[in-house]
Amino acid sequence: MAGRAQRSAAGPAPAILPPPPPPLLLLLLAAAAVIRTGDGQNLVTEDVTVVEGDVATISCRVKNSDDSVIQLLNPNRQTIYFRDFRPLKDSRFQLVNFSNSELRVSLTNVSISDEGRYFCQLYTDPPQEIYTTITVLVPPRNLVIDIQKEIAVEGEEIELNCTAMASRPATTIRWFKGNKELTGKSEVEQWSDMYTVTSQLLLKVGREDDGVPVICLVDHPAVKDLQTQRYLEVMYKPQVRVSQNYPVQGLTREGEPLELSCAAFGKPQPTDMRWLRVDDEMPQHVVVSGSNLLISNLNKTDNGTYRCEASNAVGKSHADYMLFVYDSRAGEEGAIRSVDHAVVGGVVAVVVFAMLCLLIILGRYFARHKGTYFTHEAKGADDAADADTAIINAEGGQNNSEEKKEYFI
Repeated sequence: MAGRAQRSAAGPAPAILPPPPPPLLLLLLAAAAVIRTGDGQNLVTEDVTVVEGDVATISCRVKNSDDSVIQLLNPNRQTIYFRDFRPLKDSRFQLVNFSNSELRVSLTNVSISDEGRYFCQLYTDPPQEIYTTITVLVPPRNLVIDIQKEIAVEGEEIELNCTAMASRPATTIRWFKGNKELTGKSEVEQWSDMYTVTSQLLLKVGREDDGVPVICLVDHPAVKDLQTQRYLEVMYKPQVRVSQNYPVQGLTREGEPLELSCAAFGKPQPTDMRWLRVDDEMPQHVVVSGSNLLISNLNKTDNGTYRCEASNAVGKSHADYMLFVYDSRAGEEGAIRSVDHAVVGGVVAVVVFAMLCLLIILGRYFARHKGTYFTHEAKGADDAADADTAIINAEGGQNNSEEKKEYFI
């Protein structure tokens, strides 16, 4: 008993510990506790299209970031930026923004050599990587219209060529004449990474096309409203018009004067204008002064067709005037007849009005006297001595027939 009490007073027996783990297992547990996992993190970026010489911006973004390291690599997989540090010597790359969730870098003065894939990397377990593609657009270096003939003649077909050189991608060329779109035929040539496009237009020209612009317009994603134009120059034969100066209006009567004028327009301006009489000789009393023709005293022998001709380097044109000389009193008889018709019409109107007035008066007269007849119809009964006589007189007896006569017209 004493021995058991002494052991209790001395305290509990020591616990038995498990054997220590091997050193390799401790290292693996420690590494698992230190290394961050990439669960839930996503890299996001977009492709970039930029015009040569402009600025391209590359953005590497992280969704649900846990402070993992972001870096950007060029198409040769050289590090451009590691976090906010730039190992690459190219100073055209500049840091725009750096945070736990984004690395944004700008590239100035972009050239064709900068085109390609750029890689965004995120140091997670396992590491993540996505790429963005930079596409460089090159507008046409030059836009030129070549025309087959500087000066065309009406009715000819001319050839125009429009060339857009050294573009990327290839351009689309459209043709316009004034506001009307035309259809051309295009050919594309490729030189290295560049394209040259030539469009051919065949155009039949008329006098209405003189001075009209022909426009070559380029459709290209790198440029807006790029166009060039050439003005057409078209030569055409004269257009002739004859006008009557005197008499201004009315008939050409015998004994009166006649004056005609001729106007001609063409390109070049007509230099030769002349008057002639078709199918007959020009009368001797006709006076021609430049573009005017004057006959001071018309007579029947002047009847015929008078022609004005004009010519230039392109050709000859004419306009005709047919002359018919009327009698000296022609037109006056018609005027007299028109006056007579007016007088007759006025007389008829007066007669019709008088008859209407007469009919109205007669109608009113008849209506008034018819009422008087009915009023005096039974007055014989009032003068009768007795009832029998009154009845006889009322029925038309002879007692007062001579005194009570009624006249009806």
